[in-house]
Amino acid sequence: MGNPKAFMTIPRKEAGYRPVSERIYDFGEVEQTLHREDRKLQASRCMDCGIPFCQWGCPLGNKMPEWQDLIYKGNWKKAIEILHETNNFPDFTGRICPAPCEKSCVLSLHEAPVTIRENEAAVTEVAFNEGLIKAQAPAHRTGRKVAVIGSGPAGMAAAQQLNRKGHHVTVFEKSRSVGGLLRYGIPNFKLAKNVIDRRLTQLIEEGIVFQTQTEIGKDIPGSRLLADYDAVCIAIGAGHPRNIDPPGRDLKGIYFAMDFLSQENELLMEEELTFSEKISARNKHVLVIGGGDTGSDCVGTSIRQRALQVTQIEIMPKPPVGKNPATPWPYYPHILKTSSSHEEGCERRWALNTVSFNGENGQVREAVVEEVRWEKDENGRMKMVPTGPTEVMKADLVLLALGFVHPVHAGLLDELGVAYDARGNVAVDTAGQTSVPKIFATGDASTGASLVVRAIASGRKVAEHIHQKLLV
Repeated sequence: MGNPKAFMTIPRKEAGYRPVSERIYDFGEVEQTLHREDRKLQASRCMDCGIPFCQWGCPLGNKMPEWQDLIYKGNWKKAIEILHETNNFPDFTGRICPAPCEKSCVLSLHEAPVTIRENEAAVTEVAFNEGLIKAQAPAHRTGRKVAVIGSGPAGMAAAQQLNRKGHHVTVFEKSRSVGGLLRYGIPNFKLAKNVIDRRLTQLIEEGIVFQTQTEIGKDIPGSRLLADYDAVCIAIGAGHPRNIDPPGRDLKGIYFAMDFLSQENELLMEEELTFSEKISARNKHVLVIGGGDTGSDCVGTSIRQRALQVTQIEIMPKPPVGKNPATPWPYYPHILKTSSSHEEGCERRWALNTVSFNGENGQVREAVVEEVRWEKDENGRMKMVPTGPTEVMKADLVLLALGFVHPVHAGLLDELGVAYDARGNVAVDTAGQTSVPKIFATGDASTGASLVVRAIASGRKVAEHIHQKLLV
C-alpha cells in the first residue's frame, strides 16, 4: 500500500447530500461528490489489513485494496480496469449498493470504514469523463446465439459477459426501455437514468441487440425462441409484490409501491403510463407500509410530489442504533438505517400491524394499526403477538412496500416449460440450469428479490456456465 498509516491520520469523509431545501424540489441525484484530491485521500485510508474482509463481504468479490491504492496513486485508468474485472457496472453499485464491503471493512470496527462505495462511483465517473471506458467488441464470433429475457442488472451483466465471449446475444425486454428495476423501480434522485443510458450505448456498440416491447409468450412464442437460439437465459427479476388483505383493502387510494415509483419514472421519461390510473401524493397524508429501501423511495418521491405529510410504518421492531450484537462484524449489521429521504421529513414508526382501512365514498381516509411485539415460539421461530392498543392514522394515499415474492411472469415459465418452486422462483442447479437443458436462469428470478450487486454477480456466474455449455 502506498500509505499504510493513512487510516490513522485521515478521518473518514463522506460526500454528503445536496441541501434538503434544494433537493426536494427536483428529482436530480441527491448525493454529492468529492473532488479528486479528497477522493484520493479517502482511498489512501485503505489499510494493509492482511485479510481483505471487504472482498469477502462483496458478492462480486471486488478487489478493494488494489483499486483503492491505484486511486490514491492517481492511476484512475488501471483502477477502473481492475474494478471492471469483477463488476460490469460499478456506476450502478457505486450509487445504490448498501455496501456490504464497507460493513466488513476492518475500520468499520471503529465505525469509520473506507468510503468504498463512493470511491467506486467516483472512479467510474472519472473513467467516463476521460474516455477510459470504451466498447470491447469480441475479436471473433462463435456463431452461437443466446437469448436473454429481461434487461435488469442480471440480464445486462449476463449479456455483456456472453457477448465478450463471442456469442451473438439478443436481449428481450417487455418494457419500452432497457434497465428493468434500475430504470423503472429506483427513483432518479438515487440513480439518474442517463447513467443507464451511457452503459446501454456501450453494450450496443459491443454488439448486443436489445429488442424492447417484446414479451416472450405473447409477441414471440417460447417454442420459436428455443428453436432459434442455442441457449436462453431467464433474467425476469422477482417483481410480484407482496400483498396484505385487511378489511378495506379494496378502497381506492391503496397501491403497490412499485406502481407508484414506476409511474413517476415513466412520467419523467415522458413514456406512456403502464398503470393507467394516475397516482399522486400531492396535498395528501401518505402512509407507506414497509420499512425497507422501497418504502424509503416512496417517502422521497411523495415529498417531491408535495405530500402534506408522510408516515412510514414497519411491522418489525425498531433496530438498534450503531451496533447490533446479533450481527457482529464482519457480517452485515441489522441496525437502524436512515436514508436521504427520511432526512427530508418523514415520521417513522415500528412494531405496527395494519388492522384495517377506513374510507369515505370508496376512497381510503384512515388506516387502523395495532402495536405488536415479537417473541419466539416453542420451535424457536419468531411470531407476532398483538399487544392490544390500536391507533387511527390519517391516510389519503397508502403505498404497500412489503417486498416481492416471485417472478412477475410465472406464465412465461409455463410457456417455456421451466419448473419453479412453491415461491415461484425458477428451479435451477448450481450452474443456473433449469429443468430444460438449454435454458438457464439468473438473478432474482432464481433466488427471489435481492440486491443489485447480487444480481450482477449472478448474471456473471451464469454467463460463464452458459459459455462452457456452448463449448461442448
